[in-house]
Amino acid sequence: MLRAGIVGLPNVGKSTLFNAITRTRKAQAANFPFCTIDPNVGIVTVPDRRLDELQRIAKTTVVIPAAIEVVDIAGLVKGASQGEGLGNKFLTHIREVDAIVQVVRCFEDEDIHHVSGDVDPVRDIEVINTELMLADLEQVSRRRERLVKDIKRGDKAAAAEEIVLAKIEEALNAGHPALTVELSPEERALARPLFLLSDKPTIFACNVKEGDLASADDNPAVTRVREYVGTHLACEAVVISAQIESDLVDLSPEEGQAFLEELGVKESGIGALIRATYHLLGLRTYFTAGEKEVRAWTIHAGDSAPKAAGVIHSDFERGFIKAETVAYDDLVRCGSVAQAREQGLYRMEGKEYIVADGDVMLFKFNV
Repeated sequence: MLRAGIVGLPNVGKSTLFNAITRTRKAQAANFPFCTIDPNVGIVTVPDRRLDELQRIAKTTVVIPAAIEVVDIAGLVKGASQGEGLGNKFLTHIREVDAIVQVVRCFEDEDIHHVSGDVDPVRDIEVINTELMLADLEQVSRRRERLVKDIKRGDKAAAAEEIVLAKIEEALNAGHPALTVELSPEERALARPLFLLSDKPTIFACNVKEGDLASADDNPAVTRVREYVGTHLACEAVVISAQIESDLVDLSPEEGQAFLEELGVKESGIGALIRATYHLLGLRTYFTAGEKEVRAWTIHAGDSAPKAAGVIHSDFERGFIKAETVAYDDLVRCGSVAQAREQGLYRMEGKEYIVADGDVMLFKFNV
């Protein structure tokens, strides 16, 4: 299961958000730096309204959503790449995740200490990204030094890697994260074994106060974050209120919806954040639907039908024959598999078929 790490400066709402996402109270949330030491890990289900429609069509009581793993990582401070705060321990935890959710404080509150003394979300983003890039710069530099001997011996693979690392080092020295370096898929594969921190897919979560969620689009801090990450990092920013999400944990779905309506919002920001993180990880969903259960299965974008079948069981991939497939929108519009067949929308796909997000599938195999 792929992992997303929640990072940010101390006291920006990381642990509160983690508790809300995982619907637990396992992460300590307190008004002082480094209240999280060892990372907390939780499994998060991915909200998907398509499951409700498929449940209605399949007439089943069992629904199993997709899930990802989320890690709450200790707060980072300026100088972490040199060992400040939790330093190298923090950076190691980031290195172990597949994508980053960077929480940015976009609210003023005199009762909640800010490690820098005042609230400036763009400065906070730059502090974190600088530390990630400094750590990467040291790692890339060391790796290039080790490649020198191999290159002198005429090692072509080492020479190709050196070209890629030179591009990345130049960008890092200029203050640009590795993620922004234009590389071909083959070049990016050469850099992948280094697990560079600033090369990880990143989404920014703008944490606003409870009363500001409905008007977040007019929040100057949120606007600054969106403009900055879009222009300088080519990343997306979503708005959440960690405190609201924390309050919702203790409410039933009906009570939670009434609470949100009182605040003037239709949907909790947490769902959008989880879905965005899921896609950030390069993940997509296909469904199986029958009287026994409706289930969301997680695959990578670009996976073939046999690969998707293997997610259910390795025998499905090994003995793959064909996949009976219908697009989610077509199935819902028809109202039943029988009607989708009648209208020619129910297809037989072979080994070369690339599964689309939302496909509803039934695999035929023989082992």
